[in-house]
Amino acid sequence: MSSGSFVEVPKDLLKEIKRLEELFTVDTAKLKQITDHFVNELEKGLSKEGGTIPMNPTWVMSFPTGYETGTYLALDMGGTNLRVCQITLTEQKSEFDIIQSKYRMPEELKTGVAEDLWEYIAECLLQFIQTHHGDVAKLDKIPLGFTFSYPATQNYIDEGILQRWTKGFDIDGVEGRNVVPMFEKALQERGVPIKLTALINDTTGTLIASAYTDTKMKIGCIFGTGCNAAYMEDCGSIPKLAHLNLPPDTPMAINCEWGAFDNEHKVLPRTPYDESIDTDSPRPGQQAFEKMIAGLYLGEIFRLIMVDLHDNHNVNIFAGQDIGKLRRPYTLDSSFLSAIEDDPFENLSETRELFQNQLGIDPNPSELELIRRAAELIGTRAARLSACGVAAISKKKGYKECHVGADGSVFNKYPHFKKRGAAALREILDWPAKADPNDDDPIEILAAEDGSGVGAALIAALTLERVKKGNMHGILHPENFH
Repeated sequence: MSSGSFVEVPKDLLKEIKRLEELFTVDTAKLKQITDHFVNELEKGLSKEGGTIPMNPTWVMSFPTGYETGTYLALDMGGTNLRVCQITLTEQKSEFDIIQSKYRMPEELKTGVAEDLWEYIAECLLQFIQTHHGDVAKLDKIPLGFTFSYPATQNYIDEGILQRWTKGFDIDGVEGRNVVPMFEKALQERGVPIKLTALINDTTGTLIASAYTDTKMKIGCIFGTGCNAAYMEDCGSIPKLAHLNLPPDTPMAINCEWGAFDNEHKVLPRTPYDESIDTDSPRPGQQAFEKMIAGLYLGEIFRLIMVDLHDNHNVNIFAGQDIGKLRRPYTLDSSFLSAIEDDPFENLSETRELFQNQLGIDPNPSELELIRRAAELIGTRAARLSACGVAAISKKKGYKECHVGADGSVFNKYPHFKKRGAAALREILDWPAKADPNDDDPIEILAAEDGSGVGAALIAALTLERVKKGNMHGILHPENFH
């Protein structure tokens, strides 16, 4: 136990803690079973028939060498900000210079008219170029990598057919259509000297940016509000691309979209709380894996446990207190759990203050022990299940030693997430105990480079490079590349 000794905790509360431990603990055997099923599902996603995990080919067809050069723009269209970067890949191996600006994404544009959105983006790009290059009329077109992190189908690297809006966007007339011509039309009308070279997903960018500075990087992951991974596959192992007759050893980066793993509920150890999150979500039956490990849901799982223990169990925690605020769905995010797990005090005084300030609830010392344990169980389960995905790609590819680049708020900020994930990897892959605690693990999950900026620019560079060598696969508009 992390704090206290549980001596003071009444028997009925201890019984509830035990019940939660049984529900949320994932043992080694279970981790291995999930990983083996994950490997099969990754393969199914690459097959002609396809599977639950989309396994989207990205048309990124090589790792960077670190010797790429040139100046590129990157555009990252997020839910709150628009980030524009100019990245110069220098003569020094694996080094780059970056200048960037952020522009607010106005709320009204997110549910407005498509033209207004693209015009606003074009205007921001124009401003950025004028600031850093002066008169645009004198400029050659600058290649741009566009990070468009919304579910999109890509038959080519320079197209993206939006499957559905996420992150609060809901603009008519865009879903089911290629966004690139809409974007290019707005650039043309404003005379912005840009050629769109590649449309990318942030996870693929994370993989490529990390591999540029560290050649041992083989997998890119996001553990944030959502979750995802990308890795490099051989075309010979992608039956759904067989009709293109690509040489079997040609690399192809795959954007897994692995949040959808186990939508069939065959292996993941779901609890009644997970089932309740799914039922009440906008898309029940979708993103089963993501709903157990992503930041968006961790606080909600915790909230459901607290409400359940107040309403339905003999323990009746927070008895006689108004839990109105706690009854509001999605009021607690993963940073709330982070704060509980980070509380350094034996008497959990910070956790008590958190409950008082945010929820108007004053937990007693025994309830604080239960709160702390519940947070630990949810956070630990998320980290351990995340490791199954990393282990599955490593097993599928036969990686015995490599680095994995990870990004996202949960990976970067959630207490003990890295340590718990590493422990689970060790169990799944049966590594022997370390001789020296300071030794590296065979597969290390490390902080990634900036995927949506540097990654997008690098992918633009790699794409121009391969077109120059005559590899035109997955290029819709070759005329843009000369």
